[in-house]
Amino acid sequence: MAVFDIDDIVQSLQTVRQQWREVQKRSLEPGGRELPAREALAGILGTLKGVLFPMRLGPPDLRQESENYYVGHALDSALHGLLAQARLELQYKARHLPRDDEAIERQASAAVRAFAETLPRIRRLLDSDVLAAFHGDPAAGSVDEVLLCYPGVLVMIHHRLAHELYRLKLPLLARIAAELAHAKTGIDIHPGAQIGAGFFIDHGTGVVIGETTIIGDRVRLYQAVTLGAKRFPQDAEGHLEKGLARHPIVEDDVVIYAGATILGRVTLGRGAVIGGNVWLTHDVAPGSYVTQAVSQSGDVATRASAPQPENVAS
Repeated sequence: MAVFDIDDIVQSLQTVRQQWREVQKRSLEPGGRELPAREALAGILGTLKGVLFPMRLGPPDLRQESENYYVGHALDSALHGLLAQARLELQYKARHLPRDDEAIERQASAAVRAFAETLPRIRRLLDSDVLAAFHGDPAAGSVDEVLLCYPGVLVMIHHRLAHELYRLKLPLLARIAAELAHAKTGIDIHPGAQIGAGFFIDHGTGVVIGETTIIGDRVRLYQAVTLGAKRFPQDAEGHLEKGLARHPIVEDDVVIYAGATILGRVTLGRGAVIGGNVWLTHDVAPGSYVTQAVSQSGDVATRASAPQPENVAS
């Protein structure tokens, strides 16, 4: 039977951890976790999905006559769990400051209460997303199929919740919520992105939407679309500057087909249609139809024209 030097490995790992914690100025005092737990937030989000859609995403044995009882009990559990995770994030952010547990508790409680109050609005937005998916995909058999099966809808449930956490200054919780959906769907939406009603991502794998993206109402994307940044300015010390508006603005009723890449703070005007595999770094006028054009020399360039009827099936 094999024998392993477990004690030596444990001691070596302790040394490595301690070196990392000293460099990062982490607490070396005995205690519990300093950071929110990904597993805990996954459970909270699962419960919130049931709260938002109890008869579709709630317990399989739930009956309509006990729907409100379930929602109330599940919501209370989810909010208390979220409060504990919010408290951890705020404590972590304040770890280099004089400890003020009362101030952190007030801030965490206020943020979770404000988050709870947004849930009816989030449900209405998600209803518009579900309808957009159902009406935008000829393969969709029902709104229930869309809600239960479509990765674009799953990622939007996470995004609508994550965006509120981001807005309430809980960016780490927001990012964990977004990454849980990213891992399941292959769709990467930063929780800072602002997305209007009736948003639909068809198929979805490989879609990337950056932090400062602004998307209007009734926008539709297909797989492998990137709404990204063109450049990353640095400060005097060579560090990337944070928080700059660097991603596209997509106005209402825009359609972006598979593989398109739109970079920088450019505006896609209302009703524009962006063809597949287009590379864009400039504004697009409202109602334009943009495609890839290949010249006689073999060079590829984007070409904009007047609106044309859509002829790409899902």
